[in-house]
Amino acid sequence: MPLTGSKTRAQIARNSSLRFQNREIDMKTFTAVHAGVVASLLCLSAAHADNPVSMKKGAGGSEVQGSAGPGGSQGDNGLEKCDKPMGAMAVLEPQDYVSQSLSRYNLPSPTGLIRMMIQQSNCFLVVERGIGMQNMMQERALSESGELRQGSNMGGGQMISADFILTPAVVFSEGDSGGIGGALGGLIGGSGGRALGAIAGGLKFKEAQTSMLVADARSGLQVAAAEGSAKKADLRLGAALFGGSAAGSAGGYTNTNEGKVIIASLMDNYNNVVRSVRGQESLHRDVGTLAAEAGKKTKSGAVFNEGDTVVPKIGNLKVYSQANASSKAVATLEKGEEMIVMGEEKDGFIKVETGSGGGWVKKILITR
Repeated sequence: MPLTGSKTRAQIARNSSLRFQNREIDMKTFTAVHAGVVASLLCLSAAHADNPVSMKKGAGGSEVQGSAGPGGSQGDNGLEKCDKPMGAMAVLEPQDYVSQSLSRYNLPSPTGLIRMMIQQSNCFLVVERGIGMQNMMQERALSESGELRQGSNMGGGQMISADFILTPAVVFSEGDSGGIGGALGGLIGGSGGRALGAIAGGLKFKEAQTSMLVADARSGLQVAAAEGSAKKADLRLGAALFGGSAAGSAGGYTNTNEGKVIIASLMDNYNNVVRSVRGQESLHRDVGTLAAEAGKKTKSGAVFNEGDTVVPKIGNLKVYSQANASSKAVATLEKGEEMIVMGEEKDGFIKVETGSGGGWVKKILITR
């Protein structure tokens, strides 16, 4: 029997009311789940605030931040520290394949941060052997050409030797990059599911494996090697959001900043290098503190090593018995007459051995 006009209108009104109530319930459910996701992520962030590999230190910064100089360092929490440097270290640029891997994440070379780490720890002096070295040699070339002003004191015999050479490497490892978003998005269909999936879709596993090799700059021997790694903690959203129900038990990994992961790994790696070298006193070199070495007043000039053959720049060069011009002259050499450097230097004089006997000559009056 067909419905009358009044009954039809009443039935339509009841159906519309039920659909509206169902939509309201769906929206409340989505809102509650959305709030649970955000709360869980905030709780995770707070829980990892004190974890040295949580990559959450500072306001958007990385594990390595702050400054370092002759007066000390700032922002160096988590680094191994030393009372005095164990030698001078040069940090090499990574190999090409490492740079290419880093470029995929729009990350530059990590050598600058490694150098700051080393200086902050006070375990090694850092010597320039990178791009800045080209500018240093350019200044010396300008000095030799006579372009620099008188008394600039730019020349040989002033650079500190590198005792150790550090070579870094980085290798990435990635896992599931979006499964957690799909699982949670499928839990609630429609627009609510798409919105929730967008929130969690960025959660993924990332790990950086780094290695540092340290070689003796004089012998070429590898004296230390260390490997470091860092990864974000596993995030089990299901248990937090849905009380451990099967629907929300999919496991995932938090979305991390690639740069922070690498720096946390390098910090762990460098700490292992320090522990290795610190335990071997035979590897410790005789260097001063950064303040002492940086404050030394040096004078540029030619450098002569033991066994070098040198000749006088002028004729009638006097060879003295002591390292001063007021001592007795033991020989007089003509221009071009050869001498052998004996390795001692004092007050601007070099000890030499000649065909007429040994003694001291003024350093500025001899050349190779």
